[in-house]
Amino acid sequence: MFNFASWIAWLCRISLSVCLAMFLIGCSSSASNTPTPQSSGGRGGRGQQGQTVPVAIAKAELRDLPIVLTGLGSIEAFNTVTIKSRIDGQLVQVAFKEGQQVKKGDLLAVIDPRPYEVQLGQMQANLFKDQAALKDAALNLDRFQSLFKEGVISKQQLDTQGSQTGQLEGAVRADQAQIETVKLNLVYTRITAPVSGRIGLRLVDVGNIVHASDPNGLLVITQLQPIAALFTLPEDNLPNIARYMKNGSLQVEAYSRDDQTKIATGKLTTIDNQIDPATGTGKLKAVFDNLDSSLWPNQFVNVHLLLEVRKNNIVVPAAAIQRGPQGTYVFTVKPDNTVDMRPVSVPLTVGNFAAVDKGLAVGEPVVTDGQDKLQPGTHVEARGGSGGNGGNGGGNGGGSNGGRAPRQKATQAPESVKE
Repeated sequence: MFNFASWIAWLCRISLSVCLAMFLIGCSSSASNTPTPQSSGGRGGRGQQGQTVPVAIAKAELRDLPIVLTGLGSIEAFNTVTIKSRIDGQLVQVAFKEGQQVKKGDLLAVIDPRPYEVQLGQMQANLFKDQAALKDAALNLDRFQSLFKEGVISKQQLDTQGSQTGQLEGAVRADQAQIETVKLNLVYTRITAPVSGRIGLRLVDVGNIVHASDPNGLLVITQLQPIAALFTLPEDNLPNIARYMKNGSLQVEAYSRDDQTKIATGKLTTIDNQIDPATGTGKLKAVFDNLDSSLWPNQFVNVHLLLEVRKNNIVVPAAAIQRGPQGTYVFTVKPDNTVDMRPVSVPLTVGNFAAVDKGLAVGEPVVTDGQDKLQPGTHVEARGGSGGNGGNGGGNGGGSNGGRAPRQKATQAPESVKE
């Protein structure tokens, strides 16, 4: 006989077991979704939004910083001479080759000397004639003086003979001057180099008649060793440059058009005596030995003027310097890989480097990239390729060995603003 009550009791037990199992499953799922204190975000956690921020890090170093001013300039020949004929005549010889290096006094060209040799003979003949006449007049003057003392001739006759003697003496001196002029013209038939330098292209060929009044010369000589550079700097820099020049000569370096390759090293010679009011700049002149002929007239160059080298500066990459309402600061990395905001004083920035005289010590790591994601206490990690030695920060010196930073234009950075 079917027991309905037993069946109902069994069904109730099954239903309770199923409900209990579902409740346990739901509790387990809810517990797994509950946040734990270790993974909660916040300012004191593992970086912003619970992550470590990757940054570039560099260490503060001890360096010598060169104070360099950079200006645009062009190369000019130390001397440029257009060789012209000083007499008229036919060009009979060209003793140079185009592009040849010549020394002062070397023969360059010869003009036909024969017309001047003939003229010299004529002048010498006139001199002999006038000398003979002067000798006769001088003897007659001696006789007239004796006759005048004896009362034979009048005073007028004596004076006339003395005047004639003086005129002939003047003619002799004129003949001598003309002879010297013709001799000088004979010297001018041989054209020599007035300065040492390089010859350009020949402007007149052999056989042409040349004149002293010709607007174009025979050739052009440019002196390339030494060679000069003219460049400009803002007028505000000129008093400072003049002050440094009193202590000795200043070094100047010429760089290529892209300002990457150093071409030559020379010395500053002078500052122009006036400022260009249109541009507010002053001209300066430097001289280079140019022994390797690396500089050419009218060549465009970037000129770096070295004023001084400041020794033993605490230096960080300029990218590490941040500016805020309270002045300049950097993010330093502490031993636990968290960052701290450190106020610093930056008196000088040279190229990619900034000198720090307050706020940092040598060897302290600073953040050079990624500062926009940082707050005091944020955890950081160094990116691949960023090292502790300046983050490979573009220096060509290094560390505490006093290496120099790249020579670029020096700028003064503002001091930290006090609270």
